[in-house]
Amino acid sequence: MSQDSPALLDAFDQKILAELERDGALTSAALAERIGLSPSACHRRVKAMEAASIIEGYAAILSEKALGRGATVFVAVTLENQRQETMAAFERAVALCREVQDCHLMTGESDYLLRIVLHDDDRYERVHQETLSRLPGVRRLVSNFTIRTVFRRAASVAH
Repeated sequence: MSQDSPALLDAFDQKILAELERDGALTSAALAERIGLSPSACHRRVKAMEAASIIEGYAAILSEKALGRGATVFVAVTLENQRQETMAAFERAVALCREVQDCHLMTGESDYLLRIVLHDDDRYERVHQETLSRLPGVRRLVSNFTIRTVFRRAASVAH
């Protein structure tokens, strides 16, 4: 990160993030070669971005199909009310649901949007009845099944 302003990303930081987005397993030496800095400078910048929580972590993008997870469902959740305690109870409970991959607090018609990935032998009816409809504060669930995932990517660096 720029030494003058830790909150601003300079051109080298942007390049580092773009390369790590493509391949999070790059060594400092390989990263340095790709962006034109020394390995120690790259390492220092990566560590600074990790410390500043610009880089939150590293993960492999897994093939859901290869792991037997054949169905993805997006569920819009509307709560009974938007009181802080209702929302907090919902968030605590939904975080424990193994099928829920993502949970987003939303603006618009629904309060939350969930991404649920099901194993091939799972039935959404079971998840809906035994899990989602029993979450605290839920008034309405609207489910949409994906036909096909066109692409998935990690968070991207603004260019």
